[in-house]
Amino acid sequence: MTMTAIQRITGRGLPLRGNDIDTDRIIPARFLRCVTFEGLGAHVFADDRAQGTHPFNQPQYQGAKILVVNANFGCGSSREHAPQALYRWGIRAIIGESFAEIFAGNCLALGLPVVTTSAAVVAQLQDRLTANPTAELTLDIAQLTLSAADQTWPVRMETGVQQSLCQGTWDACAQLLANREAILATAARLAQG
Repeated sequence: MTMTAIQRITGRGLPLRGNDIDTDRIIPARFLRCVTFEGLGAHVFADDRAQGTHPFNQPQYQGAKILVVNANFGCGSSREHAPQALYRWGIRAIIGESFAEIFAGNCLALGLPVVTTSAAVVAQLQDRLTANPTAELTLDIAQLTLSAADQTWPVRMETGVQQSLCQGTWDACAQLLANREAILATAARLAQG
């Protein structure tokens, strides 16, 4: 397994309006019994989508890679199934006003960047994506910018998180595998007392 740097994500955006969207809404509890995370993408926002015209149902947003949300996204229980479901649906980055801390950590463990920006920028992005669902966005993690064809906005991310994504050290399993020999040597040395 190799470490993968994530520095830039380009794709169409999906506007999802509303504050305090919790992990129970992102992936309802009945889908948590799965043995693997495969197939969770089909159930993302299952209950909300059953109500009708949810953005994840709308044909113009199918294939979108960048989710644009409001405040306190991913609050509630700490289930890692929520970012897994979003990732398996096809989301590769999330832009929002704010995120629940555990949700953001679970996203980082997948290499799913979450960045924040002002409420005014989020509203502008959501309006733009509603008016033009085919508009492409580019999230530049190294520069901490989000851009569309004619405009660029600043985004925020903790420096350590930014560095781990840009350097490819966000994947703890890949780091362990890449350092296997050093780990075995240390274990042998410790066993000798």
